[in-house]
Amino acid sequence: MNVAALLGSIESGFIFAIMALGVYLTFRILDFPDLTVDGSFATGGAIGATMITAGFAPFLSTVSAVAAGLLVGAMTGILHTKGKINALLSGILSMIALYSINLRIMGKTNVPLLGEETLLTQIKDALSILGDYGQLFAVAVIALIIKFINDWFLHTEVGLAIRATGNNQRMIRSFSANTDSMIIIGLSLSNGMVALAGALYAQYQGFADVSMGIGMIIIGLASVIIGEAIFGNRTIVWATFAVIGGAIIYRMVVALAMQIGLDPSDMKLMMSLIVIIALIMPRISANYKERKRRAARAKNHGQRPAVLEGGEVKKHA
Repeated sequence: MNVAALLGSIESGFIFAIMALGVYLTFRILDFPDLTVDGSFATGGAIGATMITAGFAPFLSTVSAVAAGLLVGAMTGILHTKGKINALLSGILSMIALYSINLRIMGKTNVPLLGEETLLTQIKDALSILGDYGQLFAVAVIALIIKFINDWFLHTEVGLAIRATGNNQRMIRSFSANTDSMIIIGLSLSNGMVALAGALYAQYQGFADVSMGIGMIIIGLASVIIGEAIFGNRTIVWATFAVIGGAIIYRMVVALAMQIGLDPSDMKLMMSLIVIIALIMPRISANYKERKRRAARAKNHGQRPAVLEGGEVKKHA
C-alpha cells in the first residue's frame, strides 16, 4: 500500500469512527438494533452538501446536518416507544422514509461539492503548515473531540441512566426512571453522530449521493466488533478508543483490498466477510482458551495423589 492510499484510509477511518461511535451507543450501550444509520448518514451528507452549494457557511451546514440527525434518531425512538413498533421495524421504516426525504432535500440524486469551500478545506487551509497532513489532523481532532464528549456524557446522570436502560430496563424503571425518554435520547444522539459523519464524508469525497448511506450499519458494526476484538472493552473510555481503532483498521483493510486489485463490486461481500470473521474469531479464541484450561485442570487432577483411610498416601504407578 502506498503512502497516499494509507493516508486516505486513515483519514476516512477517522470520519467513519464518528459514525461507529454512534453505532456503539445504540448497539452496545442502549442494546437497540438501530437500522436508521443507513438513512441518517445520507441525510447528514445531503443537508451538508445542499446547504454548502446554496451559499451557507460550511460550519453552519455541518451543524444543521447534526441537528437533522438528532431529529431522525428521535423519530425512530418515538416510533418504538410511543408507537410500540418493534425496534428493528422502526429503524427500517425510518431508513425507508429517509430515502425519499433525502431526495427531496437534494432535489437530485447527487450534489457535487467540487470547487466549493467546505469545513475540511477551511481547516486544511488554516493548518497549511502541516501540508498534506492538515486534513488528517483535522478529522482526527474532530473524531477525538466527539469521543471525549461521548465518554463524558456516558458518565453523567442521564448517560448512566441510558447505560442502565440498555442493561436492564425493568430495574431502571423500579427507580422511577423514564426508559422511553432514555431510548429516545440515546437514539437521537447516536444518529446525530452518524449524520455528522455523513456531512464530513460528503465534504471529504467531494459530493453527496442519495445512496451514500447504504451499508453504513455494516461498517459501523464491523468497526465496533473489530475494535473490541483487538483492543478489548474494559471501560467506556477504552471501548470508544477501540471503536476508533477498529474503524481505521477496517478502512485500511478495504484500501489494501482495492490496492491488490479486488473488484469494487465485491466490496459488499468483503465487508460481510470482515464482520463474520470479526464475530467468529473471539468465540474461537475463547473456546480454545477454555479447552486449554480444561486440559490443565484434568492434568492436575490426574497428578494429584490419592489419600487412603488413616491418612496414608497412595502413589500412582
